[in-house]
Order: sequence, then structure tokens, then C-alpha cells
Amino acid sequence: MQAIRAYTQSISTLMALVMMLTSVWALPASASLVGTGELLTEQRANIDRQALMDMLERGDVQNTLATLGVGEQEVRDRIQSLTPSELADFKQQLAEAPAGEGVVGVIVLFLLVFIVTDMLCATDIFPFVNCIR
Repeated sequence: MQAIRAYTQSISTLMALVMMLTSVWALPASASLVGTGELLTEQRANIDRQALMDMLERGDVQNTLATLGVGEQEVRDRIQSLTPSELADFKQQLAEAPAGEGVVGVIVLFLLVFIVTDMLCATDIFPFVNCIR
């Protein structure tokens, strides 16, 4: 009986020591609230992205992109990399454009995005654009 008591006492001392050491190294959990505005902005950006992706499915947009020598996958990648504020600005431009000029506006915007990324050395699409670095 004494041997069992001594054994359990040493085990309980060891377990108490292990618990103290692990609690010292444990990081406190931190939780932050996600604001309604942030959540709505993120959802609006996803909706805007999907609307642009749907616009790429139109035949006239695909023909114009092919005429300009821009691949559809490149445009899809660029749409995915746009920030929510850029998407909102772009959607505003589309809303203000007359009905017949929407496609041209989309293409001009993408060309501007491509030229800016070429100037920042992020891509090398147009050979006539020099890197500014």
C-alpha cells in the first residue's frame, strides 16, 4: 500500500509540474469581431467579381480580347487579383457608361491594368511598355 501511495504521489507531482509548464507556454486565445461593413464589402467584392467573370463569357467580349491579343485566362487572373475598392470603382465606371460602350470600357480598363502591371515589372505582356524599376 505504501509503495502505491509513493508511486501515485510522484506521478501526481510530475503531472502537476507538466501542467504548470504547459500553461506557461500556452498562448492566450484572441478573438476579434468582424464588422458588418467588412463582411458586406467582402461579399460585394465577390458578387462584383462574379459579374465580371460572367461578362467574360459573352461572345463580343471574347472576340475583342482575342483581337487585342489578350488571353481570357490572363483576364480572369487579373479579375481575381483586384482589390474590393478597385472592383467598386470599375463597377461604378460600368454603371456610368452608356449601354453600347460597356464592352469597350471593360477592355480599356483591362488594358490599363495590364499596362500598369507591366510598368511595375509584375508582368511582361506588352513589349512596348518599359519597366520603371
